[in-house]
Order: sequence, then C-alpha cells, then structure tokens
Amino acid sequence: MLVVDDVPANLDVVVEHFREESLRLAVALSGEEALELVEEDPPDLILIDIMMPGMDGYELCRRLKSNDHTNDIPVIFLTAKGDAADEERGLALGAVDYITKPFSWPILKARVRNHLELKRKTDLLAQLACLDGLTGVSNRRVFDEHLEVEWRRAQRSGLPLALLMIDVDHFKAYNDLYGHGKGDDCLRAVANSLSAQLRRPADLFARYGGEEFVALLPETDDRQARLLAAQFCADVAALGIRHEGSSAADHVTVSIGCASLAPQRDSPPQALLKAADDQLYVAKREGRNRAC
Repeated sequence: MLVVDDVPANLDVVVEHFREESLRLAVALSGEEALELVEEDPPDLILIDIMMPGMDGYELCRRLKSNDHTNDIPVIFLTAKGDAADEERGLALGAVDYITKPFSWPILKARVRNHLELKRKTDLLAQLACLDGLTGVSNRRVFDEHLEVEWRRAQRSGLPLALLMIDVDHFKAYNDLYGHGKGDDCLRAVANSLSAQLRRPADLFARYGGEEFVALLPETDDRQARLLAAQFCADVAALGIRHEGSSAADHVTVSIGCASLAPQRDSPPQALLKAADDQLYVAKREGRNRAC
C-alpha cells in the first residue's frame, strides 16, 4: 500500500497504525514522488491526501487513472475536505472510496482490508482470463492482442517479428485411439515443454485453438526462428509420448510453420499469420514432423 501526504507526521501516524497489518507500506511526500514510486513498484492500493502543494490529490488520481499501466490500482482519498461536492469529485475521478477526517482507525483498516481483498480477486480473475483453461499457457485473446502490439512496435523499429505456428500431428487419431483424457494430457505436456523454451520477457507462447499453438518472437530473424522451431520439434519428440495412429512417427510429433517479417508501414499483422500458416501447410504436405 502506498500512502501519499505532504505532512511527514501524518505519514508516521498511518505507518504506525498499519504496522501490525500484513502489508508492505511505501510513503510519498508529493504527487510527483508518488508517480515515480508507482512506476518502479506498482502498489495494490493507494491512500491519497487531497490538499498538497504542487500536484494535489485530485490531479494525482487523474494521472493514475489516465495511464493504462496504473488505472486499475484502487485509490482511497483520505482527507479533511468533507463537502459533498469534494467527495463527488473524488469518486468521479475514479477513487474507490472517500474517507474524511477525523475517522475511526479500526473502520479505516477494515475498509483497506476489503479493498485489498477485492483487488486480489480482481487480479486473479484478470489472470485467469488470459490463460487457456486446459494447458495453462496464454490464450488466443492474449495472442491476438500481443500480435497487434508487437506488429506496431516492429513497424516503428524496422526489426523483424517472427511467428511459429505449431500443430500436433494426427491429433484426432490420437484422441480416437487413446481417448480425450489422454489427449488433454498430451496437449498439456507439449505446451509445458515448448513454453519452457521461451525465456525472453517479450516472447509469447499461446494456445491458438484445438491442437495448435503459436510462439510470437519479437526481434527474431529467419535463422533464429528456424533454430527455435527445430528445437521445438526435438523437444516434443523427446517427450516420448507413444502415438501408434501417426504416419509421421511412432510417437507424438509436431509440424511447424515459421515466418519472420520486418513489417511494411501499411501492412497488417495478418500478413505474418498467413506467412506462418502457409509454411505450416508445407510442413504437413511434406510428411509432418518437421519445421518449414
């Protein structure tokens, strides 16, 4: 929790009262300092005094709520400004609560705990919404969003963006032969093995749908993409998952289509998708269990 107040004595009192709570506390003496702290280490809740020199609490809240990286941090105004108009203004700016002085410390603590618990649940729901329910890797919605963002970034930088489209070979036959439970286990094993290979923060591994996965790789050229695709094929083979219904091998394998493009100014991200999908088709046509 971050507490923002230009009076050090007020901060001392808040810190003292919350000392026994299960909280990691940070303090700031100005709105400017608060913005710097939030940028370095985003808190789960912010208590803000309104009347501060320079940037007041209202302006601090407005800036927090206008920033995509901080607008979901709940803000509580803790202030001596008790007029209804002041409270209305604070809540209209996006604060989740408005508490006027003097107040009861047990009640303040209870409200803080409630807002922190709500934030925890909201964060959990947001995280779950980004994950594929079966494999635990990122889902198609996250991939679509990242593709748009990384494509625009590559357009600005002129650096290549690579995409691997990965298909588990003869997966329908695997399900028919071993059952859907084993099929689910197979997809989880493949997803866990391949996602573990991506170690750069900007790389993304996601389930594209059914037995298809994708790996989005910023600043990655053709050679680097081919090397990773070859490693992916080897990793899945190394799992040793038996597949007697496959014409490609006696174990589970994958086919991969690789593409790497330096986006043109007006080209859409679908160009990268089509290029990778075309190569995936080639890999399947040439016998599967390979990267093209």
